Amino acid sequence: MTHTTSTPADPPYLRIVAAIRRRITDGELTPGDRIPSTRQIAAEWGVALATATKALTTLRLEGLVEARPRVGTVVAASSSAAPAAPAAPTAPARRRPSPAADPEQELSLDRIVRTAIEIADTEGIAALSMRGVAARLGVAPMSIYRYVPSKEDLVLHMADAAFGEESYPPGAPEEWRPRIELGARTMWKLYRKHPWLAQLGSLTRPLLAPGLMVHGEWMLGALDGHGLDPTTLFDIHVLLYSHVQSLAVHLEMEAQAEAATGQSEDQWMDSRAPALRNLVDSGRFPVFSKVVGSFEHGYDLRLDALFECGLGALLDGLTPVIEGPRSGGTAPTST
Repeated sequence: MTHTTSTPADPPYLRIVAAIRRRITDGELTPGDRIPSTRQIAAEWGVALATATKALTTLRLEGLVEARPRVGTVVAASSSAAPAAPAAPTAPARRRPSPAADPEQELSLDRIVRTAIEIADTEGIAALSMRGVAARLGVAPMSIYRYVPSKEDLVLHMADAAFGEESYPPGAPEEWRPRIELGARTMWKLYRKHPWLAQLGSLTRPLLAPGLMVHGEWMLGALDGHGLDPTTLFDIHVLLYSHVQSLAVHLEMEAQAEAATGQSEDQWMDSRAPALRNLVDSGRFPVFSKVVGSFEHGYDLRLDALFECGLGALLDGLTPVIEGPRSGGTAPTST
């Protein structure tokens, strides 16, 4: 790929800005088109992720690009109407805020966390770095450390804030099943909004964030009072949580795969059509071949539908366990 000619003395991020700006003004990239991600820029220009983030931030401040959740950074709708001239010398003036709008003075833990969430929402948790957050905010990297001592602490603050975006109304259902359904669907909604959340903690090493505990308390409260021993009650809680999280993991994995390959899920499957046909024609997998061959337009993997299907099946199977004492049965005890 040919880059825009720039002065060797220019900082690397300004050369990247000039190159991408040229692609926009020349019409190679039009409004709505995706801009290369930070990782793609880092690989293409051979720079650090922080430098790539700084370049995208500069383009965003110029109004040429904008971030869209789960899509990435795209050319802004207004960029073609008033393209910026590729004059690198004017960039320092845009970067240097006036004393009245000093980013250092406006910095707060809430701004840092919200900015980090924005990066994770648009580019994935793997693209998050302390330097990247600082670049997006227009402050020195060390300024961030005055509020959060490490990236691990920042991620914990992010998770707490994201999970805290949803709560439960006072007039919620009292029966256990509607309460479980509301809790599971609330969690699914949060994972849909912030897919990176599902990547943060495993069942064996759970994320200990108050915002997440609110949802756990809701689910445990729905199961409490049914004669279950503590271990069985908590096992059911973990099983229900794992159903939501295990499906949600694929939301972020698909977003990362699309960013890395530049192919949508359908495009990727289309590219694998010959390999799929070889499996079907091999005769080694007759049931698989029969099922796949019965799809008129191919199989549409719908995570939302799978979530609802799995939730219903789990609750149907758990009903005798939870309602056993009330229906005359015996609730199983843990061994």
